[in-house]
Amino acid sequence: MNDFDAVFREYYDDVFRFLRGLSANESLAEELTQETFFRAFRSIGQYRGESELRVWLCSIARNLYFTHCKKAKRFTGSELPEDTAEDGAGLTELIEDKQTAMQIHRILHTMREPYKEVFSLRVFGELSFAEIGELFDRNAHWACVTYHRAKTMIQEMIGGETT
Repeated sequence: MNDFDAVFREYYDDVFRFLRGLSANESLAEELTQETFFRAFRSIGQYRGESELRVWLCSIARNLYFTHCKKAKRFTGSELPEDTAEDGAGLTELIEDKQTAMQIHRILHTMREPYKEVFSLRVFGELSFAEIGELFDRNAHWACVTYHRAKTMIQEMIGGETT
């Protein structure tokens, strides 16, 4: 990593979207994104290249977010979800509506792990199932199944709240 500025430019938006999805707070996401890159810069020598650089950066970001939440005494573990074309379109459209998006964030806040984090990583972090599996030291199939279970839970809760 000779040119850390290039790393920052290439991955900034990914890390920011990931943190915004976890926190549902743009200013917090901005602050934690900057801290993520600061920490990554300090420890770039420890990056072994065993995973994609984006996955490594999101791991740092996730740890920073959880640390922040613990300090704020409102720890929540969110998951990064990733929609698939055939069955994720309906949920993606719901998320585009601000009121529904807030409802989904409330539901996510109450979900247990790993569903919350896998869903958030996929949808808000836009990580692939393989990348999510790697973050959890699991495989892509596990991430896919976990995501779809979380999505089903959310859809059931939305259906129950709107009727």
